[in-house]
Amino acid sequence: MKIIVDAMGGDYAPDTIIEGAIAAVKECKIEVILVGDEPRIRAILNKRRYDADNISVYPAQEVIEMSESAAISVRRKRNSSIVVGLNLIKEGKGEAFFSAGNTGAVVCAATLSLGLLPGIERAGIAIIAPSLKGISLIIDVGANIDPKPIQLLQYGIMADAYLRYILGNPNPKVGLLNIGEEQSKGTEFLKEAYELLERSSLNFIGNIEGKDIFHGKSDIVICDGFVGNIALKVSESLAEAMQEFLKRHLRSNLLGILGMVLLRTSFLGFKRQMDYSEYGGAPLLGINGVVIIGHGRSNANAIKNAIRVAKEEVERKFNEKILEAIKEK
Repeated sequence: MKIIVDAMGGDYAPDTIIEGAIAAVKECKIEVILVGDEPRIRAILNKRRYDADNISVYPAQEVIEMSESAAISVRRKRNSSIVVGLNLIKEGKGEAFFSAGNTGAVVCAATLSLGLLPGIERAGIAIIAPSLKGISLIIDVGANIDPKPIQLLQYGIMADAYLRYILGNPNPKVGLLNIGEEQSKGTEFLKEAYELLERSSLNFIGNIEGKDIFHGKSDIVICDGFVGNIALKVSESLAEAMQEFLKRHLRSNLLGILGMVLLRTSFLGFKRQMDYSEYGGAPLLGINGVVIIGHGRSNANAIKNAIRVAKEEVERKFNEKILEAIKEK
């Protein structure tokens, strides 16, 4: 299996991307094609031990920066690592694509190059979030900031399939993120989405509030990309701040320092559970191909796990499961 990796995407590219790809090849027994600045990538590879038989480089002279407009940059930079990498998927030279680069550009280029699955109107980014009852899947967190109610229903169907066939949850509960639990709450858009979800065969439990996300009230949290992205960024910031607050208080006196030593194993477990890098990348659901998006600040462990997630989607023929689910629901 070949995974196409955008070597130039992310805050720490290409060094960290290459490091994660090397680890993924070793752990997951796959081939990786690194797309980007070939001389620069090869110079980094030459300084590391790696499986030369299963890691290759494909040249792309341009890079879409994080600050660039998605639609404009995709059209103008046809030789960027994102566009070139997705075209390799289209040409059948790889089974999945991963990038930690400009999210909007990945969504735009993937939609233009690979197209959408039949029956899906817009792609959605899904992320795994830890909860008190295990994990939850939140969709959408940034791909589509102005969706239609029918598209939220489609997000629910795709997320339901992901929970069932990738994460092993046989009957996931689906919640619609709103400002209150009552059916009458929210905008007309949310009320219409509620009715569509309620009439579907999904295990829809109704509206949920922001406080319910990490309590695990629902296994799937449906929202538009604008709200989802804000919820994601606030959650990440809060998790980082909580860890820093805890360190400051514990280090402020001798008793706290002693507690840190005694509870080191528990703290490490807590950190792993809250660490996004342990969950890998976010699948871009609805695209006619396997596309995984990584956090811009992804470390090598996150890159490795994101590539692993891409492999799992390919192996389990996830898009075929989505097509079946669309027909059923």
